[in-house]
Amino acid sequence: MSIDRRHWMLGTAALLGGWAVDLQAQPADAAAAEAKAPPLPAVGASWPLPPLELLDGSRVEPRELDGKVVVLYWWASTCPFCAVTTPHLYAFWQRHRGRAGWQLLTLSIDRTPEAAQRYLQQRGYAMPCAWVTPQVQRAMPKPKGLPITLVRGRDGRILMAERGQLFAEDIDAIAQWL
Repeated sequence: MSIDRRHWMLGTAALLGGWAVDLQAQPADAAAAEAKAPPLPAVGASWPLPPLELLDGSRVEPRELDGKVVVLYWWASTCPFCAVTTPHLYAFWQRHRGRAGWQLLTLSIDRTPEAAQRYLQQRGYAMPCAWVTPQVQRAMPKPKGLPITLVRGRDGRILMAERGQLFAEDIDAIAQWL
């Protein structure tokens, strides 16, 4: 049986006690919230989307996403696994953004929207990003871990749900659903 490097790395990290989010590095309230976070949704589960205010001031309404594949990516500027994954996701978005029928929505869980904006600007990332407000968190709770990558199909059901660092080949595999 073959094991890909991503699953090998995740297994190694789990054995070493270094899962995707270091709860000791977070403030007590964030650590408590993370401890209560729901698990990843099951493939095939329905995933409704709330309205989202993007950092650029635009707004995404759920009805605009009906019939589209939606890639959702929760991240934080302080997350080392996000720092490795995000460039691959950004490159994927750059390659496929002109393609009809799909949408990338990144979701920052940074303490402030300014911290998220600063991070994106410093790295030259110009992809759609919302800051996770308490209202967004209530309507669409972030699953446990970080980063979180979900692919929601045209029918509103989960096609892929991954926690932790993704490599370029993992992200490139999303193209099968576009």
